[in-house]
Amino acid sequence: MLEKSFSNVYTKFKLNFYKKIFSRFETREASLTAVETFCVEVIGSVPSLTINEFAKFVNISQANATYKVQSLIEKGYVTKTRSEKDKREYLLTVTEKFDRFCGISKEYVHTVVGRMKERFTEEEIQIFHRMLDTIDTELMPEVQI
Repeated sequence: MLEKSFSNVYTKFKLNFYKKIFSRFETREASLTAVETFCVEVIGSVPSLTINEFAKFVNISQANATYKVQSLIEKGYVTKTRSEKDKREYLLTVTEKFDRFCGISKEYVHTVVGRMKERFTEEEIQIFHRMLDTIDTELMPEVQI
């Protein structure tokens, strides 16, 4: 029962995001493929990622990662800057264009949290917040950001 509820919530967040992304195709505003969307989300979610770390994280070759990153740079969603620690490496960062693109997902999170605050008591919200923090910091060691 808990797994089903958790899965339903996760799926609804994903579907809302996809729905918003696909609606941009109607206005020709979208410029990312589905795979590029996933790639830029990874780069935007993991701070100070190098191309090599990105390749390892998504389990693709360095050459494939470089190709995907270059496409995202050309489209204006990602920049790379030389690492101060190791001048041979470049750190990937997302641009304001990505922030606007990603805002679609954040808007819905904001909407749902607002509805939660209307529906639940402050104590229930705090318990849920603690549970989410525990899930984030202790129960999902496979994904470190």
